[in-house]
Amino acid sequence: MADREIAEIKRVFVSRLDTLAHILDTGARHIEDFDATLQARLAPDMAPLGTQVVFACNQPHGFAWWCAGLPVENLPPEVASLALAREHIQRTREQVAAIDAQDERLDQVKRIVVGPDRYCDLPGRQYVGDFLLPNFYFHISMAYAILRHLGVPLGKADYMAFLVPLVRVGNPAGK
Repeated sequence: MADREIAEIKRVFVSRLDTLAHILDTGARHIEDFDATLQARLAPDMAPLGTQVVFACNQPHGFAWWCAGLPVENLPPEVASLALAREHIQRTREQVAAIDAQDERLDQVKRIVVGPDRYCDLPGRQYVGDFLLPNFYFHISMAYAILRHLGVPLGKADYMAFLVPLVRVGNPAGK
Protein backbone atom coordinates (compact mmCIF):
# COMPACT_ATOMS: atom_id res chain seq x y z
CA MET A 1 0.00 0.00 0.00
CA ALA A 2 1.29 3.43 -0.92
CA ASP A 3 1.75 5.74 2.04
CA ARG A 4 0.03 8.62 0.32
CA GLU A 5 -1.01 10.68 3.33
CA ILE A 6 2.48 10.85 4.81
CA ALA A 7 3.94 11.59 1.36
CA GLU A 8 1.44 14.43 0.85
CA ILE A 9 2.20 15.93 4.27
CA LYS A 10 5.91 15.77 3.48
CA ARG A 11 5.33 17.43 0.08
CA VAL A 12 3.37 20.27 1.65
CA PHE A 13 5.94 20.89 4.36
CA VAL A 14 8.93 20.83 2.00
CA SER A 15 7.31 23.05 -0.65
CA ARG A 16 6.19 25.62 1.92
CA LEU A 17 9.62 25.62 3.58
CA ASP A 18 10.94 26.48 0.11
CA THR A 19 8.43 29.35 0.05
CA LEU A 20 9.66 30.56 3.43
CA ALA A 21 13.25 30.47 2.15
CA HIS A 22 12.18 32.42 -0.95
CA ILE A 23 10.45 35.06 1.18
CA LEU A 24 13.59 35.51 3.29
CA ASP A 25 15.84 35.60 0.23
CA THR A 26 13.65 38.29 -1.33
CA GLY A 27 13.87 40.28 1.89
CA ALA A 28 17.65 39.92 1.98
CA ARG A 29 17.91 41.30 -1.56
CA HIS A 30 15.98 44.42 -0.55
CA ILE A 31 17.13 45.13 3.01
CA GLU A 32 20.78 45.96 3.54
CA ASP A 33 21.18 44.83 7.16
CA PHE A 34 18.90 41.83 7.02
CA ASP A 35 20.29 40.29 10.20
CA ALA A 36 18.95 43.30 12.15
CA THR A 37 15.59 42.80 10.41
CA LEU A 38 15.26 39.42 12.10
CA GLN A 39 14.28 41.38 15.23
CA ALA A 40 11.45 43.25 13.46
CA ARG A 41 7.88 42.52 14.54
CA LEU A 42 4.40 43.64 13.59
CA ALA A 43 3.27 44.39 17.14
CA PRO A 44 5.07 44.59 20.48
CA ASP A 45 3.44 41.39 21.75
CA MET A 46 4.25 39.35 18.62
CA ALA A 47 7.36 37.30 17.98
CA PRO A 48 10.01 38.87 15.73
CA LEU A 49 10.77 37.70 12.20
CA GLY A 50 13.56 35.31 13.23
CA THR A 51 11.33 33.64 15.79
CA GLN A 52 8.52 33.37 13.21
CA VAL A 53 10.95 31.38 11.04
CA VAL A 54 11.77 29.09 13.96
CA PHE A 55 8.11 28.61 14.88
CA ALA A 56 7.31 27.77 11.24
CA CYS A 57 10.15 25.22 11.18
CA ASN A 58 9.05 23.73 14.51
CA GLN A 59 5.84 22.41 12.97
CA PRO A 60 7.39 20.04 10.37
CA HIS A 61 10.36 19.49 12.69
CA GLY A 62 7.98 18.27 15.40
CA PHE A 63 6.10 16.09 12.91
CA ALA A 64 9.36 14.43 11.83
CA TRP A 65 10.31 13.71 15.45
CA TRP A 66 6.83 12.39 16.25
CA CYS A 67 6.90 10.11 13.21
CA ALA A 68 10.22 8.75 14.45
CA GLY A 69 8.71 8.07 17.89
CA LEU A 70 10.94 10.66 19.55
CA PRO A 71 9.95 13.34 22.07
CA VAL A 72 9.62 16.64 20.25
CA GLU A 73 12.29 19.19 21.07
CA ASN A 74 11.70 22.61 19.56
CA LEU A 75 14.42 24.66 17.94
CA PRO A 76 15.85 27.54 20.01
CA PRO A 77 13.66 30.63 19.35
CA GLU A 78 16.44 33.16 18.79
CA VAL A 79 17.73 33.62 15.24
CA ALA A 80 20.50 36.22 14.96
CA SER A 81 21.43 35.82 11.29
CA LEU A 82 20.01 35.01 7.89
CA ALA A 83 22.53 32.18 7.69
CA LEU A 84 21.05 30.58 10.82
CA ALA A 85 17.48 31.04 9.53
CA ARG A 86 18.47 29.36 6.25
CA GLU A 87 20.17 26.57 8.20
CA HIS A 88 17.01 25.93 10.23
CA ILE A 89 14.92 25.77 7.06
CA GLN A 90 17.36 23.47 5.27
CA ARG A 91 17.75 21.14 8.25
CA THR A 92 13.98 20.98 8.67
CA ARG A 93 13.56 20.17 4.94
CA GLU A 94 16.04 17.31 5.36
CA GLN A 95 14.26 16.00 8.46
CA VAL A 96 10.93 15.99 6.64
CA ALA A 97 12.38 14.36 3.53
CA ALA A 98 13.85 11.60 5.71
CA ILE A 99 10.54 10.71 7.43
CA ASP A 100 10.00 6.99 7.12
CA ALA A 101 6.55 6.44 8.57
CA GLN A 102 3.45 4.62 7.45
CA ASP A 103 -0.01 6.13 7.04
CA GLU A 104 -1.01 4.15 10.14
CA ARG A 105 1.07 6.58 12.20
CA LEU A 106 -1.73 9.08 11.56
CA ASP A 107 -4.13 6.83 13.51
CA GLN A 108 -2.05 7.21 16.66
CA VAL A 109 -2.72 9.85 19.29
CA LYS A 110 -0.41 12.81 19.85
CA ARG A 111 -0.49 14.81 23.07
CA ILE A 112 -0.02 18.52 22.49
CA VAL A 113 0.81 20.89 25.31
CA VAL A 114 -1.01 24.17 24.62
CA GLY A 115 -0.15 26.08 27.77
CA PRO A 116 0.63 25.69 31.44
CA ASP A 117 -1.44 22.77 32.71
CA ARG A 118 -3.25 22.57 29.34
CA TYR A 119 -3.03 19.89 26.70
CA CYS A 120 -5.08 18.03 24.16
CA ASP A 121 -4.81 14.52 22.77
CA LEU A 122 -5.37 14.41 19.02
CA PRO A 123 -5.33 11.55 16.53
CA GLY A 124 -2.47 12.05 14.06
CA ARG A 125 -4.64 13.33 11.20
CA GLN A 126 -6.22 15.91 13.49
CA TYR A 127 -2.78 16.78 14.91
CA VAL A 128 -1.62 17.57 11.37
CA GLY A 129 -4.80 19.25 10.12
CA ASP A 130 -5.90 21.18 13.21
CA PHE A 131 -2.57 21.96 14.86
CA LEU A 132 0.55 21.64 12.70
CA LEU A 133 -0.63 23.06 9.37
CA PRO A 134 -2.52 26.08 10.78
CA ASN A 135 0.49 26.99 12.93
CA PHE A 136 2.88 26.40 10.03
CA TYR A 137 0.92 28.68 7.68
CA PHE A 138 0.41 31.29 10.38
CA HIS A 139 4.13 31.72 11.04
CA ILE A 140 5.03 31.76 7.34
CA SER A 141 2.33 34.40 6.86
CA MET A 142 3.73 36.46 9.72
CA ALA A 143 7.23 36.33 8.21
CA TYR A 144 5.72 37.47 4.90
CA ALA A 145 3.71 40.24 6.62
CA ILE A 146 6.70 41.57 8.57
CA LEU A 147 8.76 41.84 5.40
CA ARG A 148 5.86 43.43 3.48
CA HIS A 149 5.47 45.91 6.33
CA LEU A 150 9.14 46.81 5.92
CA GLY A 151 8.63 47.52 2.22
CA VAL A 152 9.94 44.31 0.68
CA PRO A 153 8.19 43.88 -2.68
CA LEU A 154 6.51 40.57 -1.99
CA GLY A 155 3.17 39.59 -3.45
CA LYS A 156 0.76 36.71 -3.35
CA ALA A 157 2.74 35.04 -6.15
CA ASP A 158 5.73 34.86 -3.79
CA TYR A 159 3.61 33.32 -1.04
CA MET A 160 2.01 30.86 -3.46
CA ALA A 161 5.24 30.09 -5.35
CA PHE A 162 4.68 26.34 -4.88
CA LEU A 163 1.89 26.56 -7.50
CA VAL A 164 4.20 27.84 -10.26
CA PRO A 165 4.91 24.36 -11.69
CA LEU A 166 1.17 23.79 -12.05
CA VAL A 167 0.32 27.04 -13.84
CA ARG A 168 -0.67 26.70 -17.48
CA VAL A 169 -1.20 29.31 -20.18
CA GLY A 170 -4.30 29.29 -22.31
CA ASN A 171 -8.05 29.31 -22.13
CA PRO A 172 -9.16 26.79 -19.47
CA ALA A 173 -12.47 26.30 -21.32
CA GLY A 174 -10.57 25.25 -24.43
CA LYS A 175 -12.13 27.99 -26.56
